[in-house]
Amino acid sequence: MYKILITDKLAQEGIDLINAIDGFQAVVKIGISEDEISSIIGEYDGLIIRSATTVTEKVLADHGKLKGIARAGVGVDNINIPEATRKGIIVMNTPGGNTLSAAEHTMALMLALSRNVVPACNSLKEGAWDRKKYTGNQLKSKTLGVIGLGRIGMAVVNMALGFDMKIIGYDPFAIPKDAEELGIGVTDDLEKIYKESDFISLHVPRNEQTLNMIGADQFKMMKPNTRIVNCARGGIINEDDLYDALEASTIAGAALDVFPKEPPENTRFQKVANCLVTPHLGASTEEAQIEVAVEAARILCDAVSGGAIMNALNAPSMGSVPPIVCKYAELAERVGNIMSTIATGPVKSVEVQYRGAIAEKAVDLVTTSFSIGFLQKHFDAQVNLVNVGMLAKERGISIDETKNVEAKDVSSSFTATVVTDKVTRTIKGTVFGDSLLRIIEIDGFNIEVTPEGTLIIIYNADKPGVIGSVGTVCGKHGINISTMGVGQKADEGQAILAVSLDKQPEEEAAKELTELEFVNELYVCKLD
Repeated sequence: MYKILITDKLAQEGIDLINAIDGFQAVVKIGISEDEISSIIGEYDGLIIRSATTVTEKVLADHGKLKGIARAGVGVDNINIPEATRKGIIVMNTPGGNTLSAAEHTMALMLALSRNVVPACNSLKEGAWDRKKYTGNQLKSKTLGVIGLGRIGMAVVNMALGFDMKIIGYDPFAIPKDAEELGIGVTDDLEKIYKESDFISLHVPRNEQTLNMIGADQFKMMKPNTRIVNCARGGIINEDDLYDALEASTIAGAALDVFPKEPPENTRFQKVANCLVTPHLGASTEEAQIEVAVEAARILCDAVSGGAIMNALNAPSMGSVPPIVCKYAELAERVGNIMSTIATGPVKSVEVQYRGAIAEKAVDLVTTSFSIGFLQKHFDAQVNLVNVGMLAKERGISIDETKNVEAKDVSSSFTATVVTDKVTRTIKGTVFGDSLLRIIEIDGFNIEVTPEGTLIIIYNADKPGVIGSVGTVCGKHGINISTMGVGQKADEGQAILAVSLDKQPEEEAAKELTELEFVNELYVCKLD
């Protein structure tokens, strides 16, 4: 008998599904303490939680026969995934269950903003009858700028098309194949979104690239009638800049379902009449709660009984893989990470090539590891060996793989080439002595650098003093240089400098490096 412990409120349909499967039993203990969970968890094969239960190292200390944890929802900040991985426990979530609910809430907020639903309601309840004051605007023929064309963003697009809206779409990573067929005006210029949109809807993860991506400068680009909706992640919009823009009528309105900290600490919205706020209701529909409950129950029962593993957020063991393949997998993931930073613009094609001895091995793990590194920064959830294929397919990314057993330059090498709308980037790496990871070529520049820590890649004019100037800035800010590689194309007057550092440079240090007079492009890649 497989026993599944449920410690948070779960839709009854999920519980019924578990009990309906032969050999499974659902045990519901809502609201129990960390100590109690810790004392009984080893008796169960699986655990289903939502956001209230925190799965700590203490909870997993005596994990017994626990094989899997399913989060009925997306966020897994309340699960100690590294500890679960160390204990061999699969951690899964249900990312697809809230797609329609989040998209519908986005449209609800958009409509509420355009028709002044909330202030008109409040006014009438207070005894007023002021139809003229709350005259609104239609969605029909208005331009909607959608930033992020993933699963939810595309659902919003389809709903907005039903309102006869004109769609401009931007995605920093990849454009779905059917985007243009649907009539989306795809652009790689965010300023076009800001300048031309009547409504803007955000559907990107919060990361280093998107944190505070919309602030005072962006609001100044927008039309006075622009309304912005954020049902994605708090922190993508700089809140104080937003409230300043609303109070100054720089834009017409905003609707926020998410905040940098929840419940929100910044409550300026209370004094801003044209700001509509909801307490993270994107996934809060009965249908979504049923869907995530049923999906969590299904995938957990499959996993703990030895069936298919879906939506796993931690990688399975690689113990049976040859050590050299594991090292190339480590190299490839780091190359993918670097490539995701320097290959700017929507992806058009991706190719990986194996030469020499490594080409004689089974390298599926290496290609997959490259994909993980390449995709991770574009997703909130952890990308791993299990879910990377699905995520890549959703974004229209496929990887062409070629092998050539004839060695060139080194006995074995791994090369990745990414073509985007803006650039073509190539990175070649190798493993020396079965253990030392090295980057040996970037965009045709012969170079040798260790891909570890924080790697800074500088495309620069080929002139004296480059190394000294970079070293001076790093030294000024207390940053140690671990390894450094220099490549030149003397006939073109161009060079590249790759420097691995012991810590990530602060904003001021990165700014000083960027402003060095010989620097053409600078990229900061976090690898550890």
